[in-house]
Amino acid sequence: MINKIDKNAVRQKRHQRIRNKISGTASRPRMAVYRSLNHIYVQVIDDSIGHTLVAASTKDRDIMASLEGKTKIEAAKIVGEKAAKLALAKGIKEAVFDRGGYIYHGRVEALAEGAREAGLKL
Repeated sequence: MINKIDKNAVRQKRHQRIRNKISGTASRPRMAVYRSLNHIYVQVIDDSIGHTLVAASTKDRDIMASLEGKTKIEAAKIVGEKAAKLALAKGIKEAVFDRGGYIYHGRVEALAEGAREAGLKL
């Protein structure tokens, strides 16, 4: 009998290992990424009080309007730029990047690069 590996369970275990080592503070919050099949979500979180300071995703109305005809990687870069602009507007200059257990490649990498290009230090 062939046992199929649950890739999401493996990712969640990897994410938990990462979360044991990193956490966001008020001075340097955590930039957490979640990637679904069609969308990408990012939150800037202060773990000391458990609050989301900034959030952006491909489902936001202003972002969704600019995604017409773009690939998922290009969309992720736009979301990263938007999240960084919102964070800078709230006075957040640095963040800890939490890739959520995903491999730093493709959409996750594009999101981080977009945030860096917009001026956020990761």
